[in-house]
Amino acid sequence: MRIGGIDLGERPVFLAPMEDVTDISFRLMCKSFGADMVYTEFVSSDALIRSVNKTQQKLVVSDEERPVAIQIYGKDVASMVEAARICEDARPDILDINLGCPVKKVAGKGAGAGMLRNIPLMLDITREVVRAVKIPVTVKTRLGWDADNKIIVDLAEQLQDCGIAALSIHGRTRAQMYTGEADWSLIGKVKENPRMVIPIIGNGDVTSAEICKERFDTYGVDAVMIGRGSIGRPWIFQEVKHYLQTGELLPPKTFDWYLNVLKEQVKQSVERLDERRGILHIRRHLAATPLFKGIPDFKQTRVAMLRADTIDELFSIMNGIKQKYFLE
Repeated sequence: MRIGGIDLGERPVFLAPMEDVTDISFRLMCKSFGADMVYTEFVSSDALIRSVNKTQQKLVVSDEERPVAIQIYGKDVASMVEAARICEDARPDILDINLGCPVKKVAGKGAGAGMLRNIPLMLDITREVVRAVKIPVTVKTRLGWDADNKIIVDLAEQLQDCGIAALSIHGRTRAQMYTGEADWSLIGKVKENPRMVIPIIGNGDVTSAEICKERFDTYGVDAVMIGRGSIGRPWIFQEVKHYLQTGELLPPKTFDWYLNVLKEQVKQSVERLDERRGILHIRRHLAATPLFKGIPDFKQTRVAMLRADTIDELFSIMNGIKQKYFLE
């Protein structure tokens, strides 16, 4: 599979862009476990052209994580074009347009998935951003606004006509947010459309190596994007790549091995921010990780772990879990 001049190999697996999740340290970790391409957190075009420091920091990419895409969102042509040019100067491999974020503060203002209610403006923005930069431009969107407006099959053709180099589709409508099950059947119909020549990337509910392979086999997508399934579990990319290549599940590692990966995430988060903010940032990963699933009477320990204020306190609790339940 290729996006522009970038060769991503056969059946590539990507780390999806996720706000407050896909910072540079997490991207590098997922890359080390086999992610074929990674995406930044989404970048507000309005904040970027106002030179908001926190937003500008999201543009920092590393050669070690390439190929890497910067994702932007906005609600008007001028700001998106200007933001696209600023992003290009940060030297990503790809520029991605977010047309799928469902949260109220984004979609409610007409950006992200809000664009699904204004297709002419969506297409104008996409067309002008493609014209404004020299790097490949891709789009990530959803099936439609709601169950009565699943427009993705026709919309995919229109977006392709705007000149995008690839299309990522999350198998839910905006109205669904992240509830229910992702519907990949319409993603498959987009891929089957003989007019579609750009790569189609499927996204939604990929939480295991077996599911990832099934999505490739059943729907014929060119790539699969993993989002929430990677939170607190960056090693999922290693599991998926092994299964795709061998047809066999990767033997599980020791509890200590997985725990050390999470500890490394904590360390990198603290190093990138500071102790207080770094621990706050990593709590989402600790809350979501499957590593502690099934441990009996774990609720109080979980609460203590998520309330820890220092790295010493947090690591002490994590080591206590190992000693109590998983001494090897």
